[in-house]
Amino acid sequence: MKNSEQLALPTGGRLRRAAAGASLVLAGALLSGCATVAHPDPRDPLESYNRSMTTFNEQVDAMVLKPVATAYQEITPAPVRTGVRNFFANLGDVWSLVNNVLQLRAEASVATFMRVNINTVMGLGGVLDVASELGIDRYKQDFGLTLGRWGVGTGPYLVLPLLGPSTVRDTFALPVDMRGNLVRYVDPVSARNSLYALRLTDTRANLLRAGSVLDSAALDKYSFTRDVFLQVRSQAGDPHNGSRAEDINGNDGSIPEEPPR
Repeated sequence: MKNSEQLALPTGGRLRRAAAGASLVLAGALLSGCATVAHPDPRDPLESYNRSMTTFNEQVDAMVLKPVATAYQEITPAPVRTGVRNFFANLGDVWSLVNNVLQLRAEASVATFMRVNINTVMGLGGVLDVASELGIDRYKQDFGLTLGRWGVGTGPYLVLPLLGPSTVRDTFALPVDMRGNLVRYVDPVSARNSLYALRLTDTRANLLRAGSVLDSAALDKYSFTRDVFLQVRSQAGDPHNGSRAEDINGNDGSIPEEPPR
């Protein structure tokens, strides 16, 4: 890891470049979403663009991500996959701690601080989720939710290339969240890229079962995904809704049971 001073949020020119990049994405979305929709949802004025981008993402997933994730799940023992998931979740807890502090959530900040220290020291760098076994809840937060905490609305629904469901607020917060990703500071670059690939593969593998259920149950998968995502993000960022913020995948930090094969 590099010096912790590099975790400072982007300022000056970097922030302007990040904002400019987000603006380009939004501008492209506006231009691509001009086509009318028969029954538009007021939360989703860019539905035409979003549906097209969802189709593109699904095609990339079907050709690349899903086959790799399926192979990973089949050849990797369940305890190893659990350790990988716990390791990356522990790294994510560090950024959640920063955002819980920024949101002035005392209980969540203390619990997250304890989680990071217990899992890092007693859990072999986070491979073992000892904190969850001790009953310490996970309070997952990001900078988009921090903005929501202080009154910034989610804005329209927006599907990003490869990254999937988001909102206008979360898109502008994305450069800050990227700075808070500890994997970003790993050297050499080859090791960093390997960690990115492993995390992506593991994340997609964890969604295989949920994806199968969604494919068989939802009449309109796009609308279902959009509605659930917006509900979770708006409730998590509501300052009157308590401090517990669950992941869209329902990851509360506990060790999941391995589904039967």
